Amino acid sequence: METFFIKALQLILCFAILILLHEGGHFLFAKLFKVRVKKFCLFFDPSINLGFKKFSGTLRLFTWRGTDYHIGWLPLGGYVNIAGMIDESTSAEDLEKDDTPRQNMFMYKPAWQRLLIMVGGVLVNFLLALFIYAMILFVWGREYIPIEKMSHGFKFNQTAQQLGFCDGDIPVSADGKTFTQFDANLFRDISEAKFVTVMRQGEAVTLALPGDLNLIEMLQSQPRFMDVLMPSLIDSVQGGGPAELAGIKAGDRLIAFNGDSISTWNEFNYKMGQIRDVVLAGQPTQPGLLSSIFGAEEPATSPVDSASLRRVTAVVMHAGASAPDTLAFDLDKDFRMGIFMHHPMTDYPVTTQSYGFLESFPAGIAHGWEVLSGYVADLKYLFTAEGAKSVGSFGAIGSMFPDAWDWHRFWELTAFISLMLAFMNILPIPALDGGHVLFLLYEVVTRRKPSDKFLGIAQSIGMILLFALMGYAIFNDLLRFVF
Repeated sequence: METFFIKALQLILCFAILILLHEGGHFLFAKLFKVRVKKFCLFFDPSINLGFKKFSGTLRLFTWRGTDYHIGWLPLGGYVNIAGMIDESTSAEDLEKDDTPRQNMFMYKPAWQRLLIMVGGVLVNFLLALFIYAMILFVWGREYIPIEKMSHGFKFNQTAQQLGFCDGDIPVSADGKTFTQFDANLFRDISEAKFVTVMRQGEAVTLALPGDLNLIEMLQSQPRFMDVLMPSLIDSVQGGGPAELAGIKAGDRLIAFNGDSISTWNEFNYKMGQIRDVVLAGQPTQPGLLSSIFGAEEPATSPVDSASLRRVTAVVMHAGASAPDTLAFDLDKDFRMGIFMHHPMTDYPVTTQSYGFLESFPAGIAHGWEVLSGYVADLKYLFTAEGAKSVGSFGAIGSMFPDAWDWHRFWELTAFISLMLAFMNILPIPALDGGHVLFLLYEVVTRRKPSDKFLGIAQSIGMILLFALMGYAIFNDLLRFVF
């Protein structure tokens, strides 16, 4: 429960900052062009009828220079009520009742001024993200492990091996673009590459690829397309755990498990995952499948069968020994051996790149642009079956925040979400800023202004589409939570 609240507080603070500044962008340009802003509301404030009393949904903070400042109870957005503008808070009928002087109404301002008012929020979100990235580099610098220093190389799944990759390969470039570190950009570049160069046992080898690999499948397949190769060296053992009682010690190397040779923790984790999947499923499997994978004679169909799955055989090479040792023992009730794996990332040197105050700005802009470009490029996967399943709402966003408060990670996610909001808001969809911009551009080109009735209908259609998308995203969140 404590973890939930920490994540929730980070999410709400992130949204509060981004919403306040986004709406502040609209507010700033409106005030600059002397357009009346009737209400500035942080968060949404829908009213609720409780039967015996109607809850207004908003807390009025103060009034200053003709604008009422409110805070709503639903931290999923916010708005500014601009006089003479049809949006989620104002309809065409409301405009007829507005007593604001004509010279202070949005609808009577020149098109270029209305355009700047509408893009103000997106502009602020975009500039904010770049500024945050710059300050992250200035305060924390950039720490990474150069990929060429990852001497153990990488572990590749069957799909990758069919394309020519081999365990232990170190990818160094794709279509001439040099890799610096192991991150999501590396997967994206490989998915789009025609040629990838890897270092294999000290030699450069070039592989021909199709250039259209599915990025989501690369990341979500089990095992993944590629992952850090983790030699099966045991770092330490749990006191009194199954491994220690069987005679396994720190420094030993696991070389076989349940009859299958292994050399990496990647293989071991996959096999342990299969065992847990069978137990959790509690359903019959194909005849002979368990026998070939786990050495069990019958499929697991009951708690009694799950007990047989706990019985495992491990072959280890003890530190300093000349011959391997075969050990048979039972996993604990949670299907764990009681070993702690040595992670090779601790063996690799970390490079720290520091930035001066002025240096941080061009570096932050370059990094922000790279993040935005990658995000836009990945949107094509939303129109695939797996991509549609990945759509999430506030639950999915909240899950990205760490379990413990980490300012570095918080600001990284805030910058990313700010870029995401900027791009999504500028899409030419009615009810979004981009929809208003689209109609304004139409007016500029044709010199004909859409009618208030048309704008009202478009606004309603846009809101329906947005609520439908939000409902689908929340449904996906619930599926991930339940299953």
